[in-house]
Amino acid sequence: MAEEPSWDDIFRPAGSEPARPAVPTPAPGPEPVSTAHPTARLSDPFAVAAAEAQAAQAAPVDPNQPTSRRAAREAEAQSQPVGQRGGSRGDSRGSAGSGRGSSGSGRGSQSVKKKRRLGWLWALLIVIVLIGGGGVAGWVMFEPQIRHVLGWEAPIDYTTTGNGTKVTVVIQSGDIGSDVAKTLQQAGVTKTFTAFYQVLLKNPSVTFEPGSYSLQKEMSAASALAALKDPKNKIVHVAVIKEGVSAQSAYVQLAAATGLPVADFQAAAKDYVSLGVPAEAPSIEGFLFPATYTFDPGVTASQVLKQLVTTMNQHLDKAGVAPADRLKVLTLASIVQRESGPSVSDMHKIARVFQNRLDQGMRLQSDATVAYGTGHTERVTTTDAERADTSNPYNTYAHNGLPVGPIGLPGDAAIDSAMHPTAGPWLYFVAVNLKTGETVFSTTIAEHNAAVKQWQAWCHASAENAAYCK
Repeated sequence: MAEEPSWDDIFRPAGSEPARPAVPTPAPGPEPVSTAHPTARLSDPFAVAAAEAQAAQAAPVDPNQPTSRRAAREAEAQSQPVGQRGGSRGDSRGSAGSGRGSSGSGRGSQSVKKKRRLGWLWALLIVIVLIGGGGVAGWVMFEPQIRHVLGWEAPIDYTTTGNGTKVTVVIQSGDIGSDVAKTLQQAGVTKTFTAFYQVLLKNPSVTFEPGSYSLQKEMSAASALAALKDPKNKIVHVAVIKEGVSAQSAYVQLAAATGLPVADFQAAAKDYVSLGVPAEAPSIEGFLFPATYTFDPGVTASQVLKQLVTTMNQHLDKAGVAPADRLKVLTLASIVQRESGPSVSDMHKIARVFQNRLDQGMRLQSDATVAYGTGHTERVTTTDAERADTSNPYNTYAHNGLPVGPIGLPGDAAIDSAMHPTAGPWLYFVAVNLKTGETVFSTTIAEHNAAVKQWQAWCHASAENAAYCK
């Protein structure tokens, strides 16, 4: 039967071989200090064990030397004459002594086993005392050996879904499973790299979406993976940009979503060519596609605007707009978007009116363009003075053709209307119900004037209607 480990075996540093010679009993005198740990007194049982283990390792091994005190005594007895084995008091007592030694052999074997069992109990007791009584340093030093001997292997994974402490984990574009496993372990989410990586090996089809995620510390590997796959845990900033609004209005929405100052977007927009806007455009106006966007924490204003410009260019490509025609199409589409109001069904007819006027050399006479040039992007109505102002480059009452650039952010429907206007002879239109967007299209000025009176009557019909006509 294999021997149970001795006290020295339990507290031997990892990797060392068992020491055969017994440790000599120190001579009486001042209480010695452990050579391994000068500050630990031998009155500390843990220090005693450590010192004995290290002394045993340092001593040279003699293959002929007995391996225990009992073996040494037996060897000494065997080396004496038979008459002297019992002691110096006589042969008969020596013989009796020899008999006792012989007959005690069975009892000694039982005693050894009993002592070994007691050794295990003492080991457990000492470990408990050390942990509870200030032996933390010793536990740290010999934890692997103690765990190995007692079968207390350290776990590699947590067993809970987190301890409630929130932590943000960022997965970079291009990260693979091992990168994510390392990131989670370093953030304190998972206990070890191995725990999470083993879970990934069982789920080879798992992919990760770059971004920031809100997780907890001390999560099991399985729960960490489930949290990363749950969209609710991804940290995003949402901005809703409506069709027809100006770029300035979009800055306000983007600033509210990202937490960046409006001034950052205004400054970034000045370098609009680097963001993908044609150099011939007067500004970034019209090139920010209206939609709902999500942004990761830490984005810059330039990155946000570039995303919106890129999205607009993608939609223009999809609509079949050549890069050289982007400015022209967006300018007309932005006018259609502003003039149409909530009615999408009339967009293609409105686009036809403007295209017919352009083809016939007529001025567009769009109040929406004049209002934009005055800085009033919240309305489409104008005054006589504003319509007469030739210094306004967006004044299509005073200047021929399209204005110098877009007057807002058109969506897909407006872009399509500019590309494919409905066939028809109309040269005029006016919304006679600004609440519903109902519009009357005319081919003659007389028909148009009658429609204008209809609109004016609607505006004066109630205070609610009047609010739309300001």
